[in-house]
Amino acid sequence: MKRATSAVVSAAMALTLVLAGCGGEDEPVDPDAPVTITLAGWSLASTPEFKTLADGFTATHPDVTIELKEYDATNYDTQMIADLAAGTAPDVYVLKNLKNFATYQSGGQLLDVSDAGSALGSLPALAPYQVDGTTYAIPYRQDSWVLYYNKELFDEAKVAHPDGSWTWDDYAVAAKQLTAGLKAAGSTATGAYQHVWQSTAQGFALAQTPGADLLSGDFSYLKPYYQRSLDLQAAGAQPTFGTANTNKLTYQAQFGKQQSAMLLMGTWYVATLLNQRGTGDADTFEWGIAPAPQYDRSTAGTGATPVTFGDPTGMGINPKIKKSKVAAAQEFLAYVAGEDAGKALAGIGITPARVSAPITETLFALDGVPGDDLSKFAYGTHDIRPENPVSPHTAGVQNVLNDLHSAVMSDSEGLDEAVTQAQTRARNEGHTR
Repeated sequence: MKRATSAVVSAAMALTLVLAGCGGEDEPVDPDAPVTITLAGWSLASTPEFKTLADGFTATHPDVTIELKEYDATNYDTQMIADLAAGTAPDVYVLKNLKNFATYQSGGQLLDVSDAGSALGSLPALAPYQVDGTTYAIPYRQDSWVLYYNKELFDEAKVAHPDGSWTWDDYAVAAKQLTAGLKAAGSTATGAYQHVWQSTAQGFALAQTPGADLLSGDFSYLKPYYQRSLDLQAAGAQPTFGTANTNKLTYQAQFGKQQSAMLLMGTWYVATLLNQRGTGDADTFEWGIAPAPQYDRSTAGTGATPVTFGDPTGMGINPKIKKSKVAAAQEFLAYVAGEDAGKALAGIGITPARVSAPITETLFALDGVPGDDLSKFAYGTHDIRPENPVSPHTAGVQNVLNDLHSAVMSDSEGLDEAVTQAQTRARNEGHTR
């Protein structure tokens, strides 16, 4: 293989000669020498995307080996920040969302990967990773949050399926009707499952509420979303936050094992559900995808574009990578956002950052993926707003709001009191504009 013929590699090689402080020792660079790149990932047994990308790249780059290093999915950023500080982080690591991008970038923990970025052409998900004209990470996924629903449980409860026009009021009514109908049919399944993440309430509230601004210090826009969640908990239409935490409930088991008829989750779950059906960790049943419920009718129904949220998922290069590996790492990053990688990701149910008609067709051709028109519409038609606007203040605000989320959902504080305290804390800690 001759990587030197690639424009990306040639530029990356030139970069390694002039970059100061990229972390690797001062060593000669042989473009034809075998290279081993370490790559961060999480939940490798149930999250096949990392191996899929590694295998796809090495299939056409036989002199490159990619070794996966597994991290805990929940504590990924904490562990990665610690490893970067200790000098033990992998050569290439994933930015799970945009929350901590500014922390990594401003802390000098991301190599300039503008050469890989310049080879990609137009890619909207690339913009959040660019600062003052320099690219620091490359997106390989662009998920959006949708509504998964179990068609068989809907039928068992005698509740009409989602039709794409639901507001949150419609969703709440359906959750209660499903719970009652399933109980009458002898099932213990609940109408809905809301996972414990703050995203499940706050992501939708920020994306859909007119005028909502994460960094404004005004969090009143969260209230209707939490009032609804608390009402559904109280009605028994979804497991309580305390139950989910105490019993360590997973959204995969709740939906995959038919314990809940509806699940709001990102499009990455398609891949997980398909994988778990194959291993027996999920049941086989008819399911579908609908747009996330909407703030009001203006973005719901035929002809409308539903509003949802989702951050891109990117990859960056550890600045302490050896210089002899930089060229191959840059080329790998260019690959993960390209058409071939997009088809490979779609082939396991993952939504790539680059979406085209062939890529979408690849995903919906998979065995087990619903082929109805609503599912295709929900997957491909939406206005995606960022959960984590890129700012030095984002991580701090989100930490404050995560505490609010736990306090409210566990009923340890009243909603009004928690919102007021969060607003005061955000201002006092300097997390607002």
